[in-house]
Amino acid sequence: MALQILIQGFVLSGLYALIAVGFTMIFSVGRVLNLAYGVYIMLGGYIYYAALQGAGLPVFASFILAILAGVTFGLLTYLLLVRRLEDNPIAVEISTLILAVVMQALIVVIFGAAPKTMWPVIRGVLRFEGISVTMNILLATGVSWIVLGGLMAFVRYTHLGRAIRAVSMDRKGAVISGIEPSFISMVTWALSGAFGAIAGVFFATFTQLDSHMWVFPLIISVAVVIVGGIGSIVGSLIAAHIIGFVETITTTVIAAELRGVSTMLLIILVLLVRPKGLFGRAEL
Repeated sequence: MALQILIQGFVLSGLYALIAVGFTMIFSVGRVLNLAYGVYIMLGGYIYYAALQGAGLPVFASFILAILAGVTFGLLTYLLLVRRLEDNPIAVEISTLILAVVMQALIVVIFGAAPKTMWPVIRGVLRFEGISVTMNILLATGVSWIVLGGLMAFVRYTHLGRAIRAVSMDRKGAVISGIEPSFISMVTWALSGAFGAIAGVFFATFTQLDSHMWVFPLIISVAVVIVGGIGSIVGSLIAAHIIGFVETITTTVIAAELRGVSTMLLIILVLLVRPKGLFGRAEL
């Protein structure tokens, strides 16, 4: 059982890290909770489904279309809605939540209310010591590490990445240095949309396509931010693994029905013991 928990916890944590990274970036740079973030995940899954299983496009082309849809929706969310309300975080949170509900209704109108099963990105099952893990979830874990590693390299070693870090640490100081926060916010929301769409493809193949599928990833993203600490990619990565292993242990040892409950209890515990998160206010 210990080996099963180790393997399943590791692969689930990779998926959670991929889900949460875009949410963490927006929260770090804009200091707002994008409650429509789960829509990027839902949209990525549905666009991939429509392109691959509806239009018959190749896997790679369907994946690219899903990412482009996430980027476009992320940019439109910022340009048409969030930029006008940036000085009022509460208004941003309420408006993005309303946007999520509206998008859920549109998904029902376009695709119907019935859940849909999506083909895995890659087929096959890996068996080790009597434990079976799908190649699809292993690919999601690998993609998660590549995306997170690439993001960390981007924000540390490129001019644009350092500008994003500067805005996340001190917005006024960044302006004095000649950095345009509005442009940085646009880039951040576009990247968030891309990461959400990538996560959405794998999350939908791991579960199923459903008009309510945006809710659980949003809960996971909020949990990762709270547990890991605001604005820390490393903190988000570690928090995603903590949550992934806690859920794996809970569902394996106690009951599968308690998956979401363990995450909620973990959030409450961290808020009581260390309100700033495990890594406090860290740089991006």
